[in-house]
Amino acid sequence: MQTIIHKADSRGGADHGWLKAKHTFSFASYMDPSRVHFGVLRVLNDDIILGGGGFPTHPHDNMEIVTIPIIGALAHRDSTGGIGTISAGEVQIMSAGSGIRHSEFNASAENTVNLLQIWVFPKDRNITPRYDQRAFTPEERKNTLRVVVSPDEKDDALWINQDAYFALANLDEGTTVRWNIRNQGSGVYLFVIEGEIDANGIKAELRDGIGITESNEITIHATAESIVLLMELPMR
Repeated sequence: MQTIIHKADSRGGADHGWLKAKHTFSFASYMDPSRVHFGVLRVLNDDIILGGGGFPTHPHDNMEIVTIPIIGALAHRDSTGGIGTISAGEVQIMSAGSGIRHSEFNASAENTVNLLQIWVFPKDRNITPRYDQRAFTPEERKNTLRVVVSPDEKDDALWINQDAYFALANLDEGTTVRWNIRNQGSGVYLFVIEGEIDANGIKAELRDGIGITESNEITIHATAESIVLLMELPMR
């Protein structure tokens, strides 16, 4: 088993007033050659957007973009005709494919929104751009790893153009859950949204990240009430 640990306080960051961002991997003005990506995982941003703030219309292409609001709600509009509000408890995926333009704004003029935005390199390039979102209730995620993003229809999750799987778990203190690697050679990246965990003997706290490779099973033990994001990713 090989591991890499990204402590929360080691992340890069930016403060634009309306936006306070933390970058697990190199992004924008933050550049660390040792932290460019983990397999096909390219971006893991932890953003706080003040009321009324947001990103005006801008382009993307050939990237799978997953957005997970933690607190508050985000208003979305894109060039495929996708429009809506994504709230805490929901997950959004956008395949930028051959090219898409979109905007994201805090849906509230007063309240703060905190979200994760995650970029994954696609399996196939230049596909038709697409957008989807779905709610996953706390009950679905209670003391289990609920798959929320997957290339497999049987997972009853949002589809992704990559051999990658995202799962969310809301864990009571003392709970243990396990994840069996689905694709040989894939690695797992864990991100602690809330609480603290022990993953394959590695301790992680609030907003820490752990990358694990060369292991067939991931065992997560919650040493406090926790919310955990697990991502299984091709390492090529």
